[in-house]
Amino acid sequence: MLLKSTTRHIRIFTAEIQNDELVPSENKLTLDVDPDNELLWNDAALQQVYRKFDELVAAYDGADLTDYNLRRIGSDLEHFVRSLLNAGQVSYNLNSRVRNYSLGLPRLADDGSSSDHLAIKSE
Repeated sequence: MLLKSTTRHIRIFTAEIQNDELVPSENKLTLDVDPDNELLWNDAALQQVYRKFDELVAAYDGADLTDYNLRRIGSDLEHFVRSLLNAGQVSYNLNSRVRNYSLGLPRLADDGSSSDHLAIKSE
């Protein structure tokens, strides 16, 4: 049976991708980060998300894979994405078809960076 966790920026499925289709799996998880491209990502930030995902999955090693556990992992990853945004490691993509500032209102960076994105700066 396919289980899934869906947050604004994180989607996790108990499935693997075969021929561009999700095929349910009891021992594989598929992670989809920011499917709407609401954020601008660099490779280092994505790698941090993947490492955090691996860490969270490892914490449930030996436990039953339940809908609740999967949603918990998804929620924890969503909070991690928020922390990356707050730290300025990712930023909002103003060219995205979706503009939902679900992680907080953006603030303009004062560092003269590119005008195609906004970064949250801690005060």
